[in-house]
Order: sequence, then C-alpha cells, then structure tokens
Amino acid sequence: MLNATMLVSQHRGGANIIIAFAGCIMDRAKYLERISVSEGELSPDIESLRRLQRAHLLTVPFENLDIHWKRPIVLDVERFYHKVVVERRGGFCYELNGLFNELLISIGFTTRLISARVFNGKEFTPKFSHAAIIVTIGEEEFLADVGFGDFTSEPLSFAPEAEEIDPTADFVIRRYDEGLFEVAKRDSGSWKSEYLFKDEPHELSDFAEMCDFQQYSPLSHFTKAKLISIMTPTGRKTLTDTKFIVTDGSDRRETDVTGDDEFYSILLAEFGIKRPTEHQNT
Repeated sequence: MLNATMLVSQHRGGANIIIAFAGCIMDRAKYLERISVSEGELSPDIESLRRLQRAHLLTVPFENLDIHWKRPIVLDVERFYHKVVVERRGGFCYELNGLFNELLISIGFTTRLISARVFNGKEFTPKFSHAAIIVTIGEEEFLADVGFGDFTSEPLSFAPEAEEIDPTADFVIRRYDEGLFEVAKRDSGSWKSEYLFKDEPHELSDFAEMCDFQQYSPLSHFTKAKLISIMTPTGRKTLTDTKFIVTDGSDRRETDVTGDDEFYSILLAEFGIKRPTEHQNT
C-alpha cells in the first residue's frame, strides 16, 4: 500500500494534518469535514472504523456520471480526492475505496486493498471487477467497503461462516473454493451472493485494466446508463436515466424520470451535483 507522510501546518484552532500520498497532497481535515466527522474523536479502533464507514456512505454517493460525461477515470488518489472532497462528488469502487483506504492509513489503521469478483445475477465477473478493503485491528480483521452501493453500512467481521446483523441486512462471509471467500446477503430468507474475494493485497494500479473496461466497454453495465445512489439514515436514494427511487424503512417510492432535464433537476436537488457545462444542451 502507499506510504503516507504527515505534514503539519498551523491554523487558528490548532494543527491541520496534511497527508502526502506518493507525491500528492490531501488535507485530512477537509476530507473528514466532507464526511461530517470530527477528527478529534478518531483512533485506529473498530468504533472509529464503523463511524467512518457509515459517515462516508451517508455523504459520498456511489455514481458513474463521469463515464457518461466522457471524463476519463484514472487511478490516481489525488484525482479521487479532488473529485470527492473538492468537487463534492462521488465515484465508483476504485475511486471511493481507493481514497477511503488512504484516509484509514493516515489515521493509523493497517489495511490492504483486495480484488473482488461481483455476482451479476448469472455469474461472477473477472478478477479486479471490484476493489474493497481488509482492515486489521489487533487480532481481528474486518471487510470495509464504501464503494458497492446498496451493501453493508458498517464493516463486516472477517470471521468466515459467522452471520452478522448489519443495520441494512444480514450478511455472512463464508469460504468458497480455491482460497476464495464469498460475501452473501440474506434476501427473502435465503442467502444471495454479493461478491467473491481472495485475501491477498493489491496496489491500486493492479485494477487499471478492469477500470478501463468498466468505463469504456459496451459490455460493462456502467456504460449502459447513468446511476447515482446514496444511503440515507432510513434507507436509500437512487437516480437513473429512467427512475428516481427512494426507500424509507419498508416504504419504497418510485418516480419516472422523463428526460435529461428532469434527471439533472433531481441530481441537483437530491444530490447537490450540477449539470456539467459541456452537457447543458444534451
């Protein structure tokens, strides 16, 4: 994993931590402000990890808009930071978990990026289709993921076969085969696979080929339609080219989206993201 160098600058109210990752500079205080977390309450323990993951999911959406705006997604932590923190946008798994991983490292967590193969309803996608994070805290390990959309709201204990009750649903990590582990979610009384992963560390650059596939291939589901989704305290908001869906507890409201003008109106009102100037007339 990338090494972080701490730089401390003074400002009114105390020291501000600036983190340099492989030559890029990120302001940790601004990142934490973006996800509405106070830095003074954090330490590399499970309580902080839970708080950080939940806060991230409540404030940073999962979205693929750059793909449809013809803006290349490059695996570069500084670009992730600018998009998520400065532009107050979201991203997809490589961006969100790539950036979140560096935040965790800066706080003192021991982490490793892992590759996952997503179950698409018929089969598992290739290696590097998804990036997630394993976090080591003392003698325990946890799966953290802020880049998979409608998934866990808190880290899952990496304790194979142990069922866990997350605020969103019940989950289990279980042994699969050939050294793989399966993450499954209980749906209507039965376990449905979410993704497979192998517990081996990877660099962000290892995901480059699949990142290109996800954003450019006509076979990628990300290229087929615009999508943005965010967890709320009581459910989720999801916007696509054709639907705006709000879940609130057991209540689900679905509204048709009739065109780009309505899409971008909802995008601004519900997610705070403006229509790019180059797409004003599209």
